[in-house]
Amino acid sequence: MARVMVVDVSVEVTLLARLFGIPVVVMAMPGTRTDAPHTLGYRSADHLIAAWPQEVYDPEWLHPYAHKTSYVGGISRFDGRRTPPDADDSDDRPTVLVMGGSGGSALSSGDFRSWKSRHTRYRWEGLGVPGGVWADDPWPSLCRADVVIGHAGQNTVADIAAARRPAVLVAERRPYDEQHATTAALHSAGLSVGLPEWPDPDRWPELIERARGEDPAQWARWQTSGAAARAAAIVDRIAEEEAPT
Repeated sequence: MARVMVVDVSVEVTLLARLFGIPVVVMAMPGTRTDAPHTLGYRSADHLIAAWPQEVYDPEWLHPYAHKTSYVGGISRFDGRRTPPDADDSDDRPTVLVMGGSGGSALSSGDFRSWKSRHTRYRWEGLGVPGGVWADDPWPSLCRADVVIGHAGQNTVADIAAARRPAVLVAERRPYDEQHATTAALHSAGLSVGLPEWPDPDRWPELIERARGEDPAQWARWQTSGAAARAAAIVDRIAEEEAPT
């Protein structure tokens, strides 16, 4: 039998594991999670892991579970990876990287092309934009960007934080207003420029320059350094504490 199970978003799996007597660690999610299924899952969990810093985002609905919640910081696969050396480049325009993903977006390939043609003072790159280029390893592109434009999913935010890049983050529509909560928290904390929806294209120069004026060192407050190790240590501790004697 498993010593512990880590569950991302499934209440059903959480309850099934508990029925089998398996300790459960549940990954908390941003947004408003006060509905009956989430409440049942969080109450049933042995421990909750929030992959963000409590200092920046402290939702009230998590407070009833404070005795069993650990805020570990943003978990990024790039934690600890070195920044690649700058490449020789004769194009001195600021580089704007637009990062998409597979979770669905209101952004289209046509939007991206129009920004490139309209705002030529910037060099535009796209990764994961619908109909565009994907990369197995986006780290080099992320590190050389002067500004990153992306949605506010947990992985995207953590990767931008790990790279310490100025960012404009846009909340895509997700259940429970997950990304809206994240963009609002980051914007309030001064970590990024946060938007509730994709802006009018004419606003991009203003938004990009506002992001460039922010101090990217503030991303250290998202606490990506060592976050995965902190989460793993919690899982190990729960496994030991709940082990049968």
